Amino acid sequence: MADTRAATGLTVQQWDDKFFTEYFQENRFSDLMGTNEMSVIQVKEDLSKKPGDSVTFALVNRLVNDATTGSSVLEGSEEDITSRSFRLYVDKRRHAVRVSEMEEQKSAISLREAGRAVLMDWAQEDTKGLIIQAIESINGTKYADASEANKDAWLVDNADRVQFGALRSNNAANDHSACLANIDNTADKFTAAAVSLMKRLALAPRSDGSPKIRPVKDQGNGKRYFIILAHRLCFRDLKNDSTITQAQREVQLTMENSRLFEGGDILWDNCIIKEIDDFNTISGVGAGSIDVGRAVLLGAQALAVAYCKRWRTRTKEFDYGDKYGVAVDGIYGCKKTIFGKGSTDTADTIDHGMVTGYYAAVADA
Repeated sequence: MADTRAATGLTVQQWDDKFFTEYFQENRFSDLMGTNEMSVIQVKEDLSKKPGDSVTFALVNRLVNDATTGSSVLEGSEEDITSRSFRLYVDKRRHAVRVSEMEEQKSAISLREAGRAVLMDWAQEDTKGLIIQAIESINGTKYADASEANKDAWLVDNADRVQFGALRSNNAANDHSACLANIDNTADKFTAAAVSLMKRLALAPRSDGSPKIRPVKDQGNGKRYFIILAHRLCFRDLKNDSTITQAQREVQLTMENSRLFEGGDILWDNCIIKEIDDFNTISGVGAGSIDVGRAVLLGAQALAVAYCKRWRTRTKEFDYGDKYGVAVDGIYGCKKTIFGKGSTDTADTIDHGMVTGYYAAVADA
């Protein structure tokens, strides 16, 4: 009697599903990613079962009117739900490896397994790179490619969500380069006081009516936190702040059930600060031509990721069967979530869930 065997296509599909699941769970920002509106990085797969090149994310502002009390008539006093939308375009991204002398691993599954580690690493690095690029971007434009006029216009619209060094007065009339030039290596390091100031900026009422930045709920302990991602040299300065050193002694014990807090993170003023070694240094722009780095506070829906097609693998034979290649590809995109505060969704855009800070980032002597 012949044994029943799983169809090759089904087995490959199961392998690809496992690949995507592990990729999603193990990438650098996995603890910040989720499918609901309370996630720092909101993920959607709306296009996985239908055609299209973009996904729309909705922002519904919180209700602010007072309650109707007693016998007062509620009808006619309803509050309008104000909402905005953010459209995220996706693109195909892929990479491949070629393996020789694979006679003993000709089957589709073993070939995929042979390239699994390097392809998984590449896919995770690709996603991390897109997320960092999005965080640093200026209204959707890569920071390095944005003109000074672009940066100044972004700063005008986001002035209450951007901090240069220790003082609000370091903002030089919303001139981005002039603001950076006010950052020095004495007063403008990233400190506990800087963290608290960023938090106050996140929670401050908006004069233009745009929503406050919302903290995210930790599914492990039920508490709400802001997340701050800090350039490695800014994180170094924060660790060296005596206020932080004293405060961290009991942190590990109190955060042991947290899903957002990892070993090496810093907790201060209900902000979880994480070190990001891949944040780009802005070279020679500070006072005395010092280098500057970012520390970015993130709340709910700060970034958006959309998948049209999950990562999947493909194989190909080369050189008369002597060599085999395996490729991985996916159709997805990642952007900072921005919403228009003007007459339309694209007018006078602001960073929806983010406060961007610039601080001294002078290398170790």
